[in-house]
Amino acid sequence: MRSIPVLENMILDGKALIVKTIIFQTLVVVVVVVVVVVVVVVVVVVVVVLVLVVVVVAVVVVVAVVAVVVVVVVVVVVVVVVVVVVVVVVVVVAVVVVVVVAVLGSSSIAASKPPPLP
Repeated sequence: MRSIPVLENMILDGKALIVKTIIFQTLVVVVVVVVVVVVVVVVVVVVVVLVLVVVVVAVVVVVAVVAVVVVVVVVVVVVVVVVVVVVVVVVVVAVVVVVVVAVLGSSSIAASKPPPLP
């Protein structure tokens, strides 16, 4: 059987084309898989970072609210204590003034009475 060089070349070219196509398709699949993996990893990282940011912001907000509540409670307690102290001081001063006036008034009344008649 006699071989025809043109047909042999066509067959060899066809085999080479098949091999090139298989290599190209394999590379395309590998690139697509790598791109998909990279995209998934980036999305997961972004979601984790966003969740962490939300958690940090929530913690900061809670701490700020607790700090504001503590400050308000402290201010209210201080105001109540100051008001109580002022009221107590005013009451004590009023009692002292009333007692002093009563004592001085009774002694002045006693001093202004005429001596008893003989």
